[in-house]
Formats: sequence, C-alpha cells, structure tokens
Amino acid sequence: MNILTKFSVGQYVYGNRSWLRIIDSRLKIIAVMIFLITPIWAGPIWRLSLVGCLLLITFLSLLPSRVWWRSLFWLFCLSLLIGCISILASSDIQSLDSYLRNPKELQVVVETQEKWNILQIPYKQIWFLNFGPYNLSRKAFELGIKTSTLIFTVIQSVNLMLLTTSQEEIVWALGWFLYPLKKIRLPINKWLFQLLIALRFIPLVQEEFQNIIKSMSIRSINFRNLGLKKSFNVFLILVERLFQNIFLRIDQGAESLLSKKEIIIKTNRFRSSHPSKSLSVFFNTLSICFIFIAIFLRKLYGSI
Repeated sequence: MNILTKFSVGQYVYGNRSWLRIIDSRLKIIAVMIFLITPIWAGPIWRLSLVGCLLLITFLSLLPSRVWWRSLFWLFCLSLLIGCISILASSDIQSLDSYLRNPKELQVVVETQEKWNILQIPYKQIWFLNFGPYNLSRKAFELGIKTSTLIFTVIQSVNLMLLTTSQEEIVWALGWFLYPLKKIRLPINKWLFQLLIALRFIPLVQEEFQNIIKSMSIRSINFRNLGLKKSFNVFLILVERLFQNIFLRIDQGAESLLSKKEIIIKTNRFRSSHPSKSLSVFFNTLSICFIFIAIFLRKLYGSI
C-alpha cells in the first residue's frame, strides 16, 4: 500500500495536464480564500453551491483520476458522516409522555406559520420494542449541512491548490501579498521560510505514517486475540512511534539548518513562468471573472 501515490493529499503532483497549473498562484490563493471565508454567516444554499462548484472544478480540472478520486471519495464520506452526527446530536429527542413543565402554565400561545419539524416520528410500540418520539428539526438539518459542507470546502479547496501549485509558487505569492509589511521591518522572509519548510514536511509525515502501517501489516497483528485493552495499548505504541519518527525528522532538519551560517531567501526566484502566455492570460482572466462573480453572488444570495 503506497499512501504517497494513492492518497496524494497536500502534496504537489508534477505534470502539465491540468489548466489549474496555468493560473497565477496569487489568483489561486484569492480563490481559496473565497471558499474559506464566504461560508461564514452564509445560508445552506450558498454552502451547497460551493460544494457543487468544487466538484465541478475537480471533474473538469483534467487532472488524472488516480490523483484525486480516492481522496475525494473518502472526504465525501467523512463529510456525510460528520453531517449525520451533527443532525442526530442536535435533534429533539424527548419523550411525549413526560413534560418538563405544565403545558397549561403559559396562557399565551405563539403560533407561527413556519413548521420547523422536517421529520417527526411518534411514540410507537412494535412487539416488545419501543420507538420514538423523535423530531428532526430544520435547525438540526441546517447544522448538519453547515458542518459537512464546511469540512468539504476547506479540505478540498486547499487540496486542489496544493496538488497543482508547487510550494515555491505559494511562498512567492504570499510574499507578494505580504510585501507592504516589509516596510515596517517585520521578518516576512523568516515566516515564509518556515511556511516552506512546513509545506515540504507534509510528504514526510505521510511517509512515516505509511511506514507505521507497513510495519503493522508485516507483523500481522491479530487484534481479536489481543482483546480491547491490549489492542488499545498497541495503538498507543504505534502513535508514540509515529511521533518519535516525526520529531526525529524535525531534529535532523534543524541540525542541517543550524550547520549553515546564514540563510538568504529571495522569493522572487520562486516565481515560475509558463511557456504559453496566451493560455495563461486566458485562464487568469477567467479566474478574475470567477472571483468577482463569486463575490457578487455571495452578496445577493449567500446571506442567511
């Protein structure tokens, strides 16, 4: 099982088959910020529209399917699972036989035309099993949509940018945005260098996780014979070994950096130039139009 090739999450994939690679990295960062910021104080329609837009971009990106379909499938399942848990946890589960207070206590009854219950299962007894009552409210349904769509948009939008943009281009784009802060003598170069190290460290973490899984599969541990307590103990040992290997990689990288007397970073050299300027101008123009249309539609239809 090769996690680095089958689940390429958060790492750059080399190639020239996608039009997302031609778009300027600064526009990619702005587009990702739209997917990250616009869901705040937005309704479920806008959140579902962002999910549909991300799915459309993924399918039309011309990236090889082996690069994104596994991660997209598991991310979709994770989002649905968390959304269902949010719906069930926030729904009204209360017995109709016992009241918390006397219903005749309130003399004024406020009637609303809007029905908040989407699904209501009354109290029923089938043979010796008792079912209900269970009320699925609209607020719980909206909370499930918010949690599931937020997880999907955050992970998938960032993953698409990392798949089609090298770490150096991301650092250069952020350096371009943060250039005014250099005038007040903030250590922007050090921050960008730390970000570059963090981005390059993602494949190392995935590699260590893969090595732990391979070592566990080679030893063919039978968790059924171990029992719950010993299986949990083995799991804690594996997690401890994973963090020890990661900290060892960090220590080795820190020693290699300390061995150098001075590190000079010039972010201008990280900018990549595309050979076909006509295509880059065309897709950059489309990206700018997409950004303005997204902001305009968010103002009209994205409010709660």
